[in-house]
Amino acid sequence: MTTDSSDPKYQPGDAPGPAGWDDDVIISEDTHRQNRIPPGQTRTRKWPVLHASTVPRVSLGDWTFEVRGLVKSPFKVTWDEFQQLPRVKVFADFHCVTTWSRLGNLWEGVSIKTLLEKAEPLPEAKFVVAEGYDFGWTTNLPLADLDDADVLVADRHDADHGGPLRLIVPKLYAWKSAKWLKALELTADNQPGFWEKGGYHDHGDPWVVSPQHPDGERFRR
Repeated sequence: MTTDSSDPKYQPGDAPGPAGWDDDVIISEDTHRQNRIPPGQTRTRKWPVLHASTVPRVSLGDWTFEVRGLVKSPFKVTWDEFQQLPRVKVFADFHCVTTWSRLGNLWEGVSIKTLLEKAEPLPEAKFVVAEGYDFGWTTNLPLADLDDADVLVADRHDADHGGPLRLIVPKLYAWKSAKWLKALELTADNQPGFWEKGGYHDHGDPWVVSPQHPDGERFRR
């Protein structure tokens, strides 16, 4: 592999580690693993960009983000209003189901815990549908997986990431980290999204190893 010093996305040398970050940075638990690369994955030093379709074009003046569904206090915010919410930084690894992993990413945005506290989920809410601006694209997650300290809705990264807003769920495969995020809808039942309907695994944990899933929960079997 050659190094392109002009590429700001390229990671020279060893992958960034969890030690030495400022106290305000949330460290994802998986970055403390002795081997941070899940079964069947290989490390990339670059930042591959993959899309399910074409890139949606939404001006920040027209952009909104909302949390709805089985919540006591649904809300919608503009871009300026989103920027006023409490901020967090998260250091985490990133695993694409197409077998590459980019280690040591620093994300910045709003913690999912802040958003859920604002929305106040109802007791019957068990799942979340994440909807993107890319023509109705969705993915599904258990609420329990979403409600974690290292999960955030990010608007900044050390590379391109599918903004202006992207859901980041470090412990699951990257397709669960919906790009161009438009809304989170809390539901009582599981509602498979775009890739899940096409055969991808409903959960998507890259660390699961079993006879049925020898290299992670990539596909339904």
